[in-house]
Amino acid sequence: MARPPRITPPPWLTAGLKPAPAPIPWAAVGRASVALSAPLAVGLAVGQPAYGALVSMGALSGVIGDTADAYRMRVFNIAVPQAFGALGVTLGTLAFGHGWAAVATLTLVALVSGMISSIGAVASVSGLLLLLNAVVGAGLPMPDPWWKAPVLLGLGGSFVLVLALLGWPVRRAVPEREAVAATYRTVAELYEATGTAAYDEKRQAVTASLDQAYDLVLARRARQHGRAAPLVRILAQLNVVIPLVEAAAAAHLRARLVGPLSPAIPAAVRELADAVEEGRTGAPSPDGLPTPERPAERAVDHALRHAAAVVHEADPDPYGVDDRLGRPAALRVRARRAARAVLLSEASWRYGLRLALCIGLAQALVSLIPVPRSYWVALTVTFVMKPDFGSVFSRAVLRAAGTAAGLVLAALVLSEVPRGWWDVPVMMVLAALVPAFSAKGYAFQTAAITPVILLLSDTLNHQGFGLVLPRLYDSLIGCGIALIAGYLLWPESWHVRVGDRLADAVADTAAYVGRAFAADGPDRGGRPRARRKLYRDLSAVRSEFQRALTEPPPTGTRAAAWWPLVVAVERIVDATTAARIRVDHGAPAPDPAEVAAVERELRELADGLRDTETLVEVRAELPGDENGVLAPLRQEVGAARAIAGPDLR
Repeated sequence: MARPPRITPPPWLTAGLKPAPAPIPWAAVGRASVALSAPLAVGLAVGQPAYGALVSMGALSGVIGDTADAYRMRVFNIAVPQAFGALGVTLGTLAFGHGWAAVATLTLVALVSGMISSIGAVASVSGLLLLLNAVVGAGLPMPDPWWKAPVLLGLGGSFVLVLALLGWPVRRAVPEREAVAATYRTVAELYEATGTAAYDEKRQAVTASLDQAYDLVLARRARQHGRAAPLVRILAQLNVVIPLVEAAAAAHLRARLVGPLSPAIPAAVRELADAVEEGRTGAPSPDGLPTPERPAERAVDHALRHAAAVVHEADPDPYGVDDRLGRPAALRVRARRAARAVLLSEASWRYGLRLALCIGLAQALVSLIPVPRSYWVALTVTFVMKPDFGSVFSRAVLRAAGTAAGLVLAALVLSEVPRGWWDVPVMMVLAALVPAFSAKGYAFQTAAITPVILLLSDTLNHQGFGLVLPRLYDSLIGCGIALIAGYLLWPESWHVRVGDRLADAVADTAAYVGRAFAADGPDRGGRPRARRKLYRDLSAVRSEFQRALTEPPPTGTRAAAWWPLVVAVERIVDATTAARIRVDHGAPAPDPAEVAAVERELRELADGLRDTETLVEVRAELPGDENGVLAPLRQEVGAARAIAGPDLR
């Protein structure tokens, strides 16, 4: 007898329920355990457990926002959102008990929160805390006078900041060095993968590592260039990774045609990583490298020896180090851009209005219908609807699943553990789970935060096990509001939204091709910067696709159909870089007409992607010398044109 077919949920529904293969941040685990349990202990010791619970709530916000590695960035990432959180709880406290005035206040705060989320990561967390604390202040009675709640919440965030900065005196530049060393190690893995199917994945890892390293080294600096010698040295060591990455593109093509590279090459790159991490200087010449014969081999050898010389240089010239690959703009320029992004951006207003609509509906609903612990409805909407955090649909599903799982643990704690001093060791364990589970995914983070919030709420309200079911009901109501008012009512949310961004990346790729083979010679300064920008843009497009893949059809299936085109564009960039590197090291330069034909094809592809009514014509392979330096590039462009055919429309 045949077995009945096994019914399994679709992948787009369960993708977020698989734990991400991320390591547990043990230092963050220890900080969270101390930061959330110590205030409870102090509150119990002085006879004010409610005050201790409020400080722990502020510490929870700091723990969630403590995602940076560099110490100066931690100050920014924790302190700025805490200031917005203090403003939010103040507004909420002043609106508490004022009926429809509270609804209007929270709706306006939600509009501002959604709009500022488009500026950047710190602004996003700031907007989140602004709205979260406003909801809590408007839903819970806070201690008098009005300023006490923001002060207590701010103390919690400040405590987390102090704990995070304890290692600053002895580890001031260690995070930056570790990030640069990690980049070298990803490059070593890239060289090991040349000529294999794993190359694309390793190149993506290199891009992510470079982005993180440049953000750590440069995003915190404004006028230190030329004065901070350790920073200049780290930046110089990071910059010479770029020629290694460019040479890897040529080495990949060479390995596909001839065979794998010598193991001495990735071993030499790993040796450089160790030297960077340990701060060693000394003999710069790597030993045991093979004698280069082909242009690609000469490019790798030259890049590797140049990197070794820079890595082992004790005092590089501060004004000979190019800081333009990732340097942030001046503060006034960034402020002007941020204001323009908030006030004049259509996306900013759209996200803000979506969030405001959902929060307004949630608050209006709980004002008309008696719902126990009603502020949890708006809290759920806030977490699910934060527009820059990913797919609203998948976050709603994951929020519901994570809350249900967290309530199981919360029910056990609230029913079996007596309130009082037992809360301190229990909180030490529960708080440690927050950073550990956050690294695994959103559903896991929700499951970890839920019992922490309920234990703190019980300290404030003394309702015990009675908090469990209302939390489940309110979370489900909030998820429902987000799905209906924040997802289904907005057609843009369930259509593929990355076509224009991908088209821009293709157009930039066309410009990169023209720049790489310009008649007046290679633009050695502009080409690396253009390539870095291209890969950053493509990384952002990848993130958008990954979000779209977690949504139900037609969005998920359409994104899956477009996914190979993202890979094809990245390969075009690599093929262009490989061709330029080969020309730099002895290969014949391509015919300008051939370069112009490739550039024209890419611009036509970009135009076709922008206009959904225009089919991208699948043409025969571009004309050119079959053995010429651009032959691999023409093949990659032809593959991209074949992918972007009528089946995608």
